[in-house]
Amino acid sequence: MAGNGLGWFGIVRLGLVQTSIGAIVVLCTSTINRLMVVEYALPALIPGLLVTWHYALQIMRPRWGHGSDIGGKRTPWIIGGMGVLALGGIGTAFSISVMAYSMTLGLVVAFLGFSLIGIGVGAAGTSLLVLLAKSVDRTRRAAAATIVWIMMIAGFVATAGLIGRYLHPFSPERLLLVAGAVCLGAFVLTIVAVFRLEKATAVESPTESHAEKPPFRVALQEVWQDDTARRFAIFVFVSMLAYSAQELVLEPFGAFVFGMSPSQTALLGGAQHGGALVGMILVGLMATLWSNSRLMALRNWIVIGCVGSAVALIGLVAATRIGPSWPLIPTIFALGLANGIYAVAAIGSMFNLAAGGGEAREGIRMGLFGAAQGVAFGIGGFVGSGLSDLMRVWLGSPVSAYGAVFAFEATLFLAASLLAVKIGIQKDLSVQKEDGVGPIAFGQGAQTHVGARGG
Repeated sequence: MAGNGLGWFGIVRLGLVQTSIGAIVVLCTSTINRLMVVEYALPALIPGLLVTWHYALQIMRPRWGHGSDIGGKRTPWIIGGMGVLALGGIGTAFSISVMAYSMTLGLVVAFLGFSLIGIGVGAAGTSLLVLLAKSVDRTRRAAAATIVWIMMIAGFVATAGLIGRYLHPFSPERLLLVAGAVCLGAFVLTIVAVFRLEKATAVESPTESHAEKPPFRVALQEVWQDDTARRFAIFVFVSMLAYSAQELVLEPFGAFVFGMSPSQTALLGGAQHGGALVGMILVGLMATLWSNSRLMALRNWIVIGCVGSAVALIGLVAATRIGPSWPLIPTIFALGLANGIYAVAAIGSMFNLAAGGGEAREGIRMGLFGAAQGVAFGIGGFVGSGLSDLMRVWLGSPVSAYGAVFAFEATLFLAASLLAVKIGIQKDLSVQKEDGVGPIAFGQGAQTHVGARGG
């Protein structure tokens, strides 16, 4: 447990690490992806598989989290993970230069680069979230989730602007220079952001520092046997599958069903992301200002976000039937709003459940949740786009196909809301008082006794 709650400036410092992670990731998943498909005329499936591979490696997050549990320090894992991530970013940029001479060798270099990206994101990201969970007071965790995710988006935007300015005219050499600057800058910023931060906030417990740590398999089995951790991991997988499945579908939907141009479909993405930003800020503010209110419990916000997302998706199903007269932009904005509410509340609850696990299991718990999220994201993009193609062939109409996809995603969100409710109503968890507050339900910062199960 953190002895001194991390202040707002400290939260922003950790948010800079998330900014750095976002900067390198967007360079590789957007710019490198585009160069492979357009400049080198590769099938879109190839960069898609590379991105999926980097998500698939997130299944190793519990192992990396367990490693940080054993050492008891998160900062070395954050810095080390960022170093690996930076090398991966430079490696993927270098692969573009290699492709000019040997496509096969270039793809091998790209595979190695994306492998390093997956490892770096998992190692640094898991320990970063654990440090936030341990160091931030429970009343600030929703706001902390909002801050770090907005700062990650800021990393996306800043990197896109930097690339847009300095990558013209394009050449492999210029790409390598820009990528090197982004990756080196992100690594240095991470070191500065976390310098002495963990030492200033952590108060080590003697039982945590000297207790013998079990092997990884034993620790993972113990965490998986915890009903709350297991149910929450399943919830994260289902909800993130629904969340990510819509990502690659909205703009083609606007083009096929509403006849929109590329510039018009880009507005759909803007409306969705704008709504998500509003939803994130809304939850962060309200959950912080009224932290002692049961109505503001993060569990309730999760349910609101999931149900709201399902309702908005059902609205898109209706749009496929009604056509151009349907208020499409407001519906997409509402979808983004509900997505943002759900995402921040889920991340805040992730902090609470990781920090409340007892026996210094924060890293492996956060790794389990992060693995569920990463694998779901990797699968979700292919599920959404693949299902739309399959439905188009089966139903013989793009309109009906997208309606079926949105209905499927809405069903997943409704299932996720039911899972969240079931997690929250478990009664077999022994709770201990935290700072005199008393028993705290799921989504409000549960503190469990060692060996307690349930939620």
